[in-house]
Amino acid sequence: MKDSILIVDDEEAIRSSLQGILEDESYQVSLAVDGLNALAVLEKELPDLVLLDIWMPGLDGLETLAKIKEIYPDLAVVMISGHGTIETAVKSTKLGAFDFIEKPLSLEKVLVTVHNAISMSRLKQENASLRGILDERFEIVGSSEYAKLLREQVRIVAQTSAPILICGEKGTGKESVAHAVHRYSLRKEKPFITVNCAAIPEELMESEIFGYEKAAFPGAASLHKGKLDIAAGGTIYFEEVSEMPQSLQHKIRRVIEEHRFERMGGLRPIDIDVRVMASTSISLEVAVEAGTFSEELFFLLNVVPFDLSPLRARKSDIPELVEHFLEIFCKREMREKKAINSDVLEVMKGYDWPGNIRELKNIMERLVIVSSDTIDIIQLPEAILERGRQRQSSADDSGESPSLRGAREDFERQFIMQKLEENDWNITKTAEAIDLERSNLHRKIRSYGIELKK
Repeated sequence: MKDSILIVDDEEAIRSSLQGILEDESYQVSLAVDGLNALAVLEKELPDLVLLDIWMPGLDGLETLAKIKEIYPDLAVVMISGHGTIETAVKSTKLGAFDFIEKPLSLEKVLVTVHNAISMSRLKQENASLRGILDERFEIVGSSEYAKLLREQVRIVAQTSAPILICGEKGTGKESVAHAVHRYSLRKEKPFITVNCAAIPEELMESEIFGYEKAAFPGAASLHKGKLDIAAGGTIYFEEVSEMPQSLQHKIRRVIEEHRFERMGGLRPIDIDVRVMASTSISLEVAVEAGTFSEELFFLLNVVPFDLSPLRARKSDIPELVEHFLEIFCKREMREKKAINSDVLEVMKGYDWPGNIRELKNIMERLVIVSSDTIDIIQLPEAILERGRQRQSSADDSGESPSLRGAREDFERQFIMQKLEENDWNITKTAEAIDLERSNLHRKIRSYGIELKK
């Protein structure tokens, strides 16, 4: 989809000259003769950039700029003037103009300014869409055969524009795979836009994805670009696509099949170049059979399927994942890299991780926060420790050894005694120090036969 520019100038020669120059550079150009005409054009179509003359009859450029920024605060505007002064340039900047160029116009200056303004506008859109994940790293971590094959599949598929369907239990890293595909693709410099179909209310989803024209519905005071507009040239990722209303599924089919869409209230189709990815934590085949998901859309999305394994099926990757998250959270919290005891990793590998990688990530964030220099087994959540005890008990019953449970209990008993002594045998202070419920600490003291000193 071509970048679009609105030229606003009362001189026909200037409009014609700029139009020819910009169209030769493959921009889509609209024209307006004055400020009021420009505002009327903006109601019908929202360009990526406005070139706005300052000295015009009626509503002058600065007044027009103020109104544009009031209605369309994110729209990039470059001011043009034949009588420029420092005062005028400063005022334009304060009102929100991206830049200020003087007449007579230099071809090179115009093209550089236009390119920079549109690039900055795109960058702001990308930053807005990624603000919620600035501290996250979407990497496929692990040395298992599964992890190696997954990375290879990502690199191969990334070079195409085919739709992608990513399946797997919740927390298995579906979004990481989507980001990885985008990062290795030819679209990597363009936006990656996520639409969480499970989080957006059904009545708002259409306007969120497709945008709307002015007066499309009560309260639609101006044109609004949706996620598809913002994702142009890049990737749009539908998270939990099974939650998408059926009324919208056929419209997404059109985006994939025809590379075009219409905004709410729109009368003309808009051509778009965008790659579509989707993920699901339930079987879309079952949803198709149940009549809740479009069979046609399923076939279109399932051109390149990814089927992600749960963490319990790739436990050999746990040590690398632990190190990965440890590095991320220590860096984020501006702390030195913490050591982690080997028995912690052994217990982690004995746990089934029903929440998959997401659960492991959350646990590692907690451990980085509550631990000192070294992460010890006592700091693991009780659910993980209990599962480890159950597994060890089963091993003991079958005659297997060594005694992981015994080693853990010896360590835990010594650790608790040390912390009690450090806190003058005050149970409340000790419980707070080791981040353990007071009642749980009482239970462990009784279980290990620790004698409290007065």
